Amino acid sequence: MNEAPPTGRPVELRHLRAFLAVADELNITRAAARLRLTQPAVSRTLAALERHLGVRLVDRSTHHLALTPDGVTFRDKAAAAVAAFDEALDPGRLRTWPLRLGHAWSAFGPYTTPLLRAWQERHPGTGLELLRIDDRTAGLTRGEVDAALLRGPVDAPGLVAEVLFTEVRVAAVTADGPLAGRASLALADLAAGPVVLNTVSGTTTTGLWPPHARPATTVTVGNTDDWLTAIAAGRGSGVSTASTATLHPHTGVAYVPLDDAPGVPVLLAHRDAPGHPALPALAALAREIVARGAPR
Repeated sequence: MNEAPPTGRPVELRHLRAFLAVADELNITRAAARLRLTQPAVSRTLAALERHLGVRLVDRSTHHLALTPDGVTFRDKAAAAVAAFDEALDPGRLRTWPLRLGHAWSAFGPYTTPLLRAWQERHPGTGLELLRIDDRTAGLTRGEVDAALLRGPVDAPGLVAEVLFTEVRVAAVTADGPLAGRASLALADLAAGPVVLNTVSGTTTTGLWPPHARPATTVTVGNTDDWLTAIAAGRGSGVSTASTATLHPHTGVAYVPLDDAPGVPVLLAHRDAPGHPALPALAALAREIVARGAPR
């Protein structure tokens, strides 16, 4: 059976699903098992998609499959397209169309509750779903959410973002460690020991420190929970935003003001394409709530 799309016809959804399975598994055999197809069928489908696009998506030159740079870029686009298709055909959402707002951690900081309450009062017919997704764009590029509250610069194609406010940074240190009792800290104080970095959804990298004074040792984790656990266990210290101290308290972690670190912009982002009709209302309400000032 020829899996290539007929000449002149667009690629079908099955081509995207096959590519995403291969991108996730990086193995044709496992992707075929996941899709309940034969290995040759998946290989032909992937090849047909590459012919249609005119680019190589998967590097097959080595023993292990790997996505090419074009494949990495196309993965997010394909995931968003499949998610939009599945969302449109979800019978549970035919009568209601909730607005999905993603975040990787700390949501809208001190403005989170005021935003949710004001939205419910003003837009009772449109639910606002706040979803934590451990991803640099909180699921936005993959089509899992309609908009996202993000921190720090976001280098992802196809997104539009506006800065809503800027958060100060704080140090997170082991609660019973020598730094916990300090009134404030400097970046150099943290660089003297290991620094815990959330490399998946966090904003802190070793680039926060001057080149001549960067931490000699780092511990990498993949989400906020593991970041807090590592610091509480004494594996190192960390840097985050002030809202983390409020929204993510931990008995084993002390948050201390950080004197010499620049602030972190908090962004409201969405895809640069037609999206949920309530997005302009969400942006307007977010700006209004920030303008009122943080609740005391």
